[in-house]
Amino acid sequence: MRVLVVGSGAREHALLWKLALSPQVGKLYCAPGNAGTTILANNVPIPPSDLQGLASWAADNRIDLTIVGPERPLIEGIVDIFQRRGLRVFGPSAAAAALEGSKAWTKQLLLKYGIPTGAAELLTDFRQTEAALDRCSFPLAVKADGDAAGKGVVIARDRDEARLAVKDFMVDHAVGTAGDRVLLEQFLEGTELSVLAFTDGRTIAPLSPACDYKRVGDGDQGPNTGGMGAYAPPRFATPELMETIKRTILEPTVAAMAAEGRPYSGVLYAGLMITPEGPKVIEYNCRLGDPETQVVLPLLKTDLAEIVMAVVESRLDHLAVEQLPGACCGVVLASQGYPGSYPTGLPIDGLDSLDDGILVFHAGTKMGPDPRKHDRWSKLKKELQIDSPPSDIVLTAGGRVLTLVACAPTMAEARDRVYRNVPRATFDGCHYRTDIALRELSAISDQPSALQS
Repeated sequence: MRVLVVGSGAREHALLWKLALSPQVGKLYCAPGNAGTTILANNVPIPPSDLQGLASWAADNRIDLTIVGPERPLIEGIVDIFQRRGLRVFGPSAAAAALEGSKAWTKQLLLKYGIPTGAAELLTDFRQTEAALDRCSFPLAVKADGDAAGKGVVIARDRDEARLAVKDFMVDHAVGTAGDRVLLEQFLEGTELSVLAFTDGRTIAPLSPACDYKRVGDGDQGPNTGGMGAYAPPRFATPELMETIKRTILEPTVAAMAAEGRPYSGVLYAGLMITPEGPKVIEYNCRLGDPETQVVLPLLKTDLAEIVMAVVESRLDHLAVEQLPGACCGVVLASQGYPGSYPTGLPIDGLDSLDDGILVFHAGTKMGPDPRKHDRWSKLKKELQIDSPPSDIVLTAGGRVLTLVACAPTMAEARDRVYRNVPRATFDGCHYRTDIALRELSAISDQPSALQS
């Protein structure tokens, strides 16, 4: 089977790694990919935004299955385009991807069908702000309605912070058109949990539950990012809790989507808060999460290609999706300045010095000449009559550069293994959190946190 994965991040690298283990998969392609994906697949220089170009390439190259990683192509209808051309593609339609494309639409759906979530009020005009804030209690979650690449949520501690957040979204367009409408949402207290589940619109098969870290700094300090690390599974996500989540949230949501004429197929990502009253939905995403994918796929026992084909062919009920025992911990290595502006083109050293079994999933990387040697070579080229430049190496090319992942029988072992290796993969200005999964090793991990970042 010839498989195309759309995207260029660590999520897509992890997908390719897992697909490469399947006897059903022959040739792998990634569009556009990164330096790491070249080891597993042929990179195709087509951006995820070129939906028609991707469909044409898939048709011309006899691709049997396409898996879409990022949310934006899904929201914009890549699945619909592929299906109209008779191409197998994994992911929800544009109508179903509204679960991530519009927080307001999703909130209305949840409230309509009685699916546990927080109360909210929608602002469509900045002039509504003062009156709406009069009706709110604090802290308050201020959310841009549209897709903001993980940067559309602010937890406002008081009225002034809430007003400023609304202004940033609606007036200053800090997240573009995603902030044209804003939700003022009840702040839910408890412990966050990410639950990713395969579904063909009828059957639901959850992956290992995970916890991710969105803030850039230790102790959940600093601005939101796309994710600085994750681990799976957390101790508090007991089988009983997971069954409650499936029964009260996942199954009713899939049924609600079908009732609305928007059947959902693909991966349903539920961002949940485990409150004293039970699990409640913070948000839905319409695809595999990043960095959660990097820690849940290593714990997946069932052949990923087999699962994806079962979803695409609406026969997931005939397949047992099983997980492996043990624990997985992943740490993101980010560029200096991320999530703000950051340098690129910096050499990455130490990738060949990591322990056996450490998984390295590339995100913002590319191959290129080592600037430390290339400048010297350019100056001496004529004098020494050297025709060949230094060999290309792995360079930084984004904010989140790498995710290092370790699996082990216990979380303590997995965490220790990954953090022993993180300092070995280096580049100038490399930044990472030092507290991923730390709460799993502490007695306070059994106490609910108040994080809704």
